Amino acid sequence: MFHSPCLPTQTRPNPHHRPRITASRIRESLTTRFSKCVCSLLLTLLLIGGIVVFVLWLNLRPHRPRLHLVEFAAPGLADPAGLADSVISFNVTDRNPNQKIGIHYDAMVGSVYYRDRLVGSGQVMFPFYQPPKNTTVITGQMAGARITAGGTLSAQLAADVSKGRIALRFELGSIIRFKVKTWDTHRHHLHVECDVVVGSDGGVLPESMNKRCPIYFI
Repeated sequence: MFHSPCLPTQTRPNPHHRPRITASRIRESLTTRFSKCVCSLLLTLLLIGGIVVFVLWLNLRPHRPRLHLVEFAAPGLADPAGLADSVISFNVTDRNPNQKIGIHYDAMVGSVYYRDRLVGSGQVMFPFYQPPKNTTVITGQMAGARITAGGTLSAQLAADVSKGRIALRFELGSIIRFKVKTWDTHRHHLHVECDVVVGSDGGVLPESMNKRCPIYFI
């Protein structure tokens, strides 16, 4: 008996399934596009916000004041025994480079050191406010400190006086607050340090005149 081979049966797709698949794909496509739009919008807002914050930071970031030593005199160094009865005077220019930020200064104190030994000190400035883009002249005097006659420090000072070159360290200290319109920042301990070289008469040598003094916040 002859048997005909079995032919595979082909299943025709149900025409009613196609609209459902198409609608599902459209919904997925719309959801994906919406998610991409939301992500793009958020990234754009973050970028714009970052740029705005950066620009504000550049404009409102306080810059340190700039101090230059103009004059300095310590005539009592010529006679160490009489240094305690002498006066050390100085003149410093204080520049506020900020365009929109003022600076509040508390009382300012000055100190002078010779070989790390205090040889003069005192309050040199009362509290004051410095407006933006302003240069303030700070002129002050400090009382000299006693140096024991016949000691090592006295002998070293006498030797430097005979050479006509005495290296000193002049320091200024204050507490400052930066003022941005009606807002004050927290307090900063300002420390100014100037290396000064004077001659035998105690007058500042040209190499130390109009010299910018380093500033530290401690």
